[in-house]
Amino acid sequence: MQKKSVKLFLRLAISLSFLSAVADRFGMWEEEVSVWGNWQSFVDYTAVINPWMPTSVIPTLAAIATVAEIVFGVFLLIGYKTELFAKLSGILLLIFALCMTFSIGIKSGFDYSVFTASAAAFGLGLIKEKYLEVDSLRPRKRLLE
Repeated sequence: MQKKSVKLFLRLAISLSFLSAVADRFGMWEEEVSVWGNWQSFVDYTAVINPWMPTSVIPTLAAIATVAEIVFGVFLLIGYKTELFAKLSGILLLIFALCMTFSIGIKSGFDYSVFTASAAAFGLGLIKEKYLEVDSLRPRKRLLE
């Protein structure tokens, strides 16, 4: 498999996973396949994996995570500043995996492949070659010699 194909696959897998999770918290998936199904269930889960945070900040934390997942998901999908948003996605996913680990146990991070997704995002951030990205449409800055 060529590096370009791998990069596209990583971008699509990570971005669509973010956007699918966001759609779930807004009830856009059928109940049979939904994890949260509604916003309040997601906020409640946010509280479970962040037990050290004050209850008053949990809704804000859930909103920040959701906005980040929307922005990161869309930008990875279209290929805008891919390396930057891949690294930010890796950090977000690693924070999520560590929160899961320290609150409900390391098994959940492995079972839901959050560590794997984080590693994939960091790997995506290392691939510099552009392929089907809006970044490749922008004029490149040339260094003066």
